[in-house]
Amino acid sequence: MTSRQSPESPLKPLPLLDTDLVRSFVAIAETGSFTRAARQVFRTPGALSMQIKRLEGTLGQALFVRDARQVRLTPEGEVLLSFGRRLLKLNEETVTQFLAPRLEGRVRFGTPDDVGTRLLPGVLAQFARSHPAVQVDVIVGGSRSMLEKLDNGELDVVLITNGNEGQDPSRGEVVHTDTLVWAGRDGGDALRRSPLPLALANHGCAWRAMALSALDAAGIAYRVAYTCENCAGQEAALLADLAVAPIPRKLVRAPLRVLGEESGLPSPGSYQLLMVRREGRGPASDALAGYVLEQLHSPY
Repeated sequence: MTSRQSPESPLKPLPLLDTDLVRSFVAIAETGSFTRAARQVFRTPGALSMQIKRLEGTLGQALFVRDARQVRLTPEGEVLLSFGRRLLKLNEETVTQFLAPRLEGRVRFGTPDDVGTRLLPGVLAQFARSHPAVQVDVIVGGSRSMLEKLDNGELDVVLITNGNEGQDPSRGEVVHTDTLVWAGRDGGDALRRSPLPLALANHGCAWRAMALSALDAAGIAYRVAYTCENCAGQEAALLADLAVAPIPRKLVRAPLRVLGEESGLPSPGSYQLLMVRREGRGPASDALAGYVLEQLHSPY
């Protein structure tokens, strides 16, 4: 036992961070300026400077490097920024839980499977913590079937891929843009076969049309070797080395790999994700839509 502590002298409790100080710190870090941050949090630059000194004193670390042109985070400041954002988010969720009007009801949400597997688990968990009285029913399927269910009153909010055959391009708001890449099994032979074997969604899918147009323009011979409506089925064909496929870059994981420029395949291009909401939907639907939009606007 060291001389600094004895059984009769318990450890000193750790200090609690003041959320106002954390909010000011995050504002400075994100704007890169005490002046701009001061306008954002409705304080003077001098007051913010004093707040940061208090925060640095509490943590025993310098958080910013100040020079004539800019304000930069120290390595310790970069660590605190990640924690600070999470603290503020948790504070917001906690206050909302007690002060916001209690939402109740049911939301019927439709989504493509690629978004459902990447996005929904985290969003639904967060939404359930903030609105435990709301029941969320999720339907996963193709864009055309999602729109049909929305028009029939079976769904309240749907995400769809823009550019599907027969789709009204004016419906919905663009909420995300992503890039398609060619993917295949690492070390596989599918890329070297001729005609090129493809794993695609059914007729009418925007990804299918984009991929075939790119191959036709490049004069590359192909055959549709495998057809499946969902990404999991296409991924199965890739894992079996039966074909290559156009899929979002974020879905490519080992043992699959992106077939880059060295493959000689033309880029399929980028696509947009749209959100469409049913007329007459309730506030619970808009609340869930807000959570989804927030996640889509960040890298997922």
